[in-house]
Amino acid sequence: MLGACVAATVAVYASDFTGVYAVVDKVVFEPSDTEPVRVQIWGAFAVSDGQKGSNYKPAEKGYLYYACETGKESICRNEWADIKSVAGKDTGIGIGYRYSPVGRIRKTDEKPATPDVYPIHAGVVKVEKKTPETIGNSETLKVIEGIRQALKQR
Repeated sequence: MLGACVAATVAVYASDFTGVYAVVDKVVFEPSDTEPVRVQIWGAFAVSDGQKGSNYKPAEKGYLYYACETGKESICRNEWADIKSVAGKDTGIGIGYRYSPVGRIRKTDEKPATPDVYPIHAGVVKVEKKTPETIGNSETLKVIEGIRQALKQR
């Protein structure tokens, strides 16, 4: 179930404001599933280049490691639950904002330490192939396909 934080599926046209796209394999809440203060998001990711337009760095497999900004824990937990709800389903999602820090992709063998601040922006954006918002928007779909290919890499 994608909660209220998910912006159903949004249009991602000539100027894409999403900070990072992902296909998520699994989500690990820390220290517990009931009251997480940190999250590991495992899968493959393409991070915005931070410039105008819709350009993304090459997709990488690994994980994102986040903690929530003080006072915004409820928003983080809602978005993290949304992300967990699509884990393992080959669904493309977007989080964060192109012009703000979105954290770094950590290698699969890197131990979790020093989490980045979770990038709250417009909720978790679900990217699907057959929606009115993505028809004709081949650039975003190409990014998601590149992420899927990265997941297949060893």
